[in-house]
Amino acid sequence: MIHPSESSVRPDTSEPERLAELDAFDVLDTAPEEAFDDAVHIARLICQTPVALVSLVAAKRQWFKARVGFPACETDLDRSVCVYALSEPDLLIIPDLTADPRTRNNPLVTGEPHIRFYAGAPLRTPSGRVLGSLCVIDHQPRPDGLTEAQKDALRRLARQVMILLRERRQLAKMRASEVLARAATTRRLALIELGDQLRDLPTIDAMTAKAAEIVGRTLNASRAGYGELDATGQVITIPDDWALPGEVRLIGRHRFADYGTVGPGIERGDTLVVTNVETDIRTAGHAKPFTAINVYAMLNVPVRERGRTVGVFFVHSPTVREWRPEEVAFARNVADRVQVGIARLRAEEQQATLNHEISHRMKNTLAMVQAIATQTMRNAVDLDAARSALAARLIALGKAHDLLLSGTRESASIGAILRGTLAIHDDAQANRLRLDGPPVQVGARAALSLALIVHELAINAAKYGALSVAGGRVRVGWTIDTTGPEPIVRLCWSEHDGPPVTPPTSRGFGSRLIERGLAGAFGGEANLSYKPEGVVCALTAPLAAIEADE
Repeated sequence: MIHPSESSVRPDTSEPERLAELDAFDVLDTAPEEAFDDAVHIARLICQTPVALVSLVAAKRQWFKARVGFPACETDLDRSVCVYALSEPDLLIIPDLTADPRTRNNPLVTGEPHIRFYAGAPLRTPSGRVLGSLCVIDHQPRPDGLTEAQKDALRRLARQVMILLRERRQLAKMRASEVLARAATTRRLALIELGDQLRDLPTIDAMTAKAAEIVGRTLNASRAGYGELDATGQVITIPDDWALPGEVRLIGRHRFADYGTVGPGIERGDTLVVTNVETDIRTAGHAKPFTAINVYAMLNVPVRERGRTVGVFFVHSPTVREWRPEEVAFARNVADRVQVGIARLRAEEQQATLNHEISHRMKNTLAMVQAIATQTMRNAVDLDAARSALAARLIALGKAHDLLLSGTRESASIGAILRGTLAIHDDAQANRLRLDGPPVQVGARAALSLALIVHELAINAAKYGALSVAGGRVRVGWTIDTTGPEPIVRLCWSEHDGPPVTPPTSRGFGSRLIERGLAGAFGGEANLSYKPEGVVCALTAPLAAIEADE
């Protein structure tokens, strides 16, 4: 028989190493399992007691993985007898709990269910630490304790319980590995699907929407999407997102400042991994905007170009969630692939625009050469004069194209820019081209745009308008309007005595170039009107923008 210690000091239950081993089994608060239930039934039968327990002692409580004849599933340590098994080298046997100083004041002894006898075999790990005990309890004292056979059986059963715990842990690891393997397979298949979709989808919005759907489904999220940042990096615009039914959609513009201090990290290109928006220092102070849309955990993956964050791929969870490293890596992988897909689409769009412009310019160049030749031959006095004038004008045409294709120009006055651009159309006919306006210095950027606009107007006039006939005339006048809050330059191109004008049924490339070029270069406006007597183009822009070098 194991004689009880006379010390009533309770063993320390807070030893970190012991608690770590207990936690590693991941068994506390789990459902009953048949193998453990069998163990307590066998122990009760062998020891002929009404109660048997598999008791695991945590830091502040004891919890019963299996029990028979005992109503509660756990107790605090003030009611625990098994806690004293932690310091026993072998069985802990207390023949009369009312006589032992460690247990005589235990509420389970002095009150219901009035337990009187206890025998427990320690549940010992290979490291020697005790996690609890397999114990039997009686409501009557047992002066003789257990027989040697009963003691031996209780020890053997305790070892079997430890084997069950280890097998249970190993099985849980295998199941977890299977879950992770399935998740990895799901992510691989998702990336394959994403690749197929990104290759075939024709627009950026469709591409990002499909990527959001794939990520949301794969990571079991409540919401996912992609948004682009403005030039300041403080505002994100989300054209579309994916969300579970009933979840709020986030389509529109959002300020990072309204959502805590997430903005600076995204601007730096840091991946934001938030397990709990209510406790993370970056979001805790602004958790309400997140919880209001049912976001309690999230991933934000920046998309960067040339060292600057241009977009963010986000994933939301409706519950607190530990994001696994492979899930974060998956989100980064998707963001990278979406970035490549967006770059490809934009390159294709730019190539299409370039091809369209090249085609447009080739047609205009051929038409211009034809118009120049016609004008030159019409006014030439002899063949030598025609040859000389035509060569000079073709050289001027080539220089104009060099200027437009190079994308550079020095600042000059409006008059100088107009005379230089229209020189190829000057066939020495009196009053064919008339320029009139005050001195206005034009900055380098505006000068190039203005030259391009006048060049387009002149090409159209030479092909279809006043410059296509002998008697046609073009007037270009400009003024400075000082009646408003800032000076405004108003320039008007007008054609006279040309063929009757018929308004076009659709806007051509040249018309779009004129309007877009002016607005993009110096914040102005262009108004093209097709009057029967001749085309009129009215240009307005702030004087300060016209004069600015950049």
